[in-house]
Amino acid sequence: MEDIQIDLAKHRDSDSDYSPSESAPLLAQTFAVTGMTCSACVNSIERTLNEMDGVSASVNFASETVHVLAPANLPAELVIKKIKAAGYGATLLSNNSDPALHRKGAARALIFAILLAVPSIAISMVMSWHPPINDWLIALFNDYSIPLPPHAHHLFASWLVLVISAPLIFIVAFPIHRAAIRNIFHPTMDTLVSLGSLSAYIWSVYATYTAQGDVYTEVSAGVLLFVILGRFLESRAKRSAGSALSTLLALGEKEVAVLRNGTEVLIPISHLVIGDEFVVKPGTRIATDGVVISGQSTVDNSLITGESTPIEINPGMSVIGSALNNNGRLIVRATRIGSDTELARITAMVVTAQGTKAPIQALADKIASIFVPVVTVLAIGTFEGWYYFGDKSLTYSISTAITVLVIACPCALGLATPVALLVASGRGALRGIVIRHPRVLEASHSITTVVLDKTGTLTDGAMKVQQVSIPVSAQKVFGASFATLINEKSVLSSALALESQSNHPVSQAIVSYCIARGAQQLPVTDFNQTPGVGVAGRVRIGDQSPVVIIGSPESVAHSSVPFNAEIESAIRDAQSHSFAVAVLAWDGVAIAVFAAGDVIKKDAAATIAALQSKKIDTWLLTGDNPEAAAKVGASVGISADHIIALAKPEDKLAKISSLQSEGKRVLMVGDGVNDAAALAQANLSIAMGTGTDTAIATADITIMRPELMSVVDALALSKRTLRTIKVNLGWAFAYNAVGIPIAAAGLMSPMYAAAAMALSSLFVVTNSLRIK
Repeated sequence: MEDIQIDLAKHRDSDSDYSPSESAPLLAQTFAVTGMTCSACVNSIERTLNEMDGVSASVNFASETVHVLAPANLPAELVIKKIKAAGYGATLLSNNSDPALHRKGAARALIFAILLAVPSIAISMVMSWHPPINDWLIALFNDYSIPLPPHAHHLFASWLVLVISAPLIFIVAFPIHRAAIRNIFHPTMDTLVSLGSLSAYIWSVYATYTAQGDVYTEVSAGVLLFVILGRFLESRAKRSAGSALSTLLALGEKEVAVLRNGTEVLIPISHLVIGDEFVVKPGTRIATDGVVISGQSTVDNSLITGESTPIEINPGMSVIGSALNNNGRLIVRATRIGSDTELARITAMVVTAQGTKAPIQALADKIASIFVPVVTVLAIGTFEGWYYFGDKSLTYSISTAITVLVIACPCALGLATPVALLVASGRGALRGIVIRHPRVLEASHSITTVVLDKTGTLTDGAMKVQQVSIPVSAQKVFGASFATLINEKSVLSSALALESQSNHPVSQAIVSYCIARGAQQLPVTDFNQTPGVGVAGRVRIGDQSPVVIIGSPESVAHSSVPFNAEIESAIRDAQSHSFAVAVLAWDGVAIAVFAAGDVIKKDAAATIAALQSKKIDTWLLTGDNPEAAAKVGASVGISADHIIALAKPEDKLAKISSLQSEGKRVLMVGDGVNDAAALAQANLSIAMGTGTDTAIATADITIMRPELMSVVDALALSKRTLRTIKVNLGWAFAYNAVGIPIAAAGLMSPMYAAAAMALSSLFVVTNSLRIK
């Protein structure tokens, strides 16, 4: 995937060149942003962009993107220039760009931090426990004639630790220092980390050079190691926040066979233009939206629209790009391409919904604007108090001030949420519950409304034969010798013989049903399949070879096959349950009716009841027809006034937004591409693991097991995890509240402050491991 490359030299360089036009249409654009470390960075970018006339910007910290809605005459390069002026990197995302490609640094930073911090801490510990290590290192350097720095004979190990730690302090941790400088007037936790680590390191350089005072280099390295570890865990928790875009785009075909003077020519999908005629072969996806000009088939739109039953397609009918062509060859004329297609429209809705700013910010960043200045003032006050009023030495006063900064460093605070989320993810995975986004923790406890898709969510999402009718009256039509062959086994075997050669979903359901009941595979001659009509052939049954036809009631009747009263009754009964119906006829006489439909999950009703018992309102939104929706809704216990059928992706998104505007906290449960925008818009979203990659990537939680009751379990796990995080945060702040006064009073050295910091972080980790 390639980002759009912009040559700034070719465009305007000043803000004065842009003025919003009232007549210009609004254009939504998404930019990838690098260099953000906390919500203060988010506020800085939003504040910078929203100061521009006519611009509305929303930054998504999790996906590291900014969604900009502005007049179309606003140059994208001007937005990039503004973001860069604020101190961040920016790139305009094209339709085939993945913002997740911009998040690769956390793992590398952690690896280098470990490689540099661990030796520094180890040498410092050995040096304090075994002073002769200094003499041993000096002897080693002398053996190789390596020059020694000043005072090396006294503090050689300290110099070695300073050298090893320097790349960690100034290179690996550079983003932290840069963020601290950027937000100098809006202090964040990065400010504390930067101040604490730099002051400890700079003091250690001075103390080592002058051979006066204690050295705290390992304190600086340890602080940064814990902070970088916390950020790595956080990045793992949110790494798939932007992957919905790539999985949506992956549904589309990359190449298309267009007709050029009657010959098929394979071209990239990007070269297709409106009016081009292209070929869609059985088993492939339709390249773009269009109108069928030749051919018949059935098309599976379930991933796009949510319709559970494939649609019969004939010339003149419209088809949707990315829908699956089942069994017939089609020639389609392109009517919409690129960003105008149905798939691109759904993609745009997902981008917009994901770009909407979450209302809840991390607790650490909420209080940073107060906490950081207070700690800084306390550190300065501690130094001045001891040096000017406490009659202490410069060394003691600086050491005490550094202790205040170190004890205030938010290592435990940085681990509180990501570690708990990581543990919860592991515990959930054992139950088939995958937590993919940290906002689930804050959203789960306040859910008031659950909106569910039908196909693949409340139902299994696969066609299964629900009932088979073989009227006894059909036997009377034939002579006695032939009638003896008309029994369940012979009927099912004849159906298996024909349907096993078709890939229509109803055919496959009939095949599975027949095999499960011991039907035999019989020889077939003169086989014929007509898309949209059915299958026919001569099947050898004993010493007879009747012509067998299987198809929809309309197609079989069109073949001059009469239906008696029992057959018509069976058809009406199946259609009243919104089942797909197939009629089987032997030698022009209808003898069996197959009814196939999606199956409601066994625990669907119990799940709805469990949600309703918690005073949670339940809704059913589906792209399927009203009859099928009403049947499923009634079966699981959802009231009729809470069922919406024929819902397109934008309808689902609008309903979620409408419920939210009423003050509802909405959980969306779905499994298809048509659910993706609604999943992204909801306060909390759950995707069924049997669904599309797009739905799974968009959702906060994925249920990998077929049981719908896992939705209730996921909510319970999320609430327990949230409680754990609150305890972690409470402990982290209590540690700071108690530790800072002790440090300021001179009762703790930086070394002990670092140890206390490590113990606080250990508590956070062990407490998180208690999540069940």
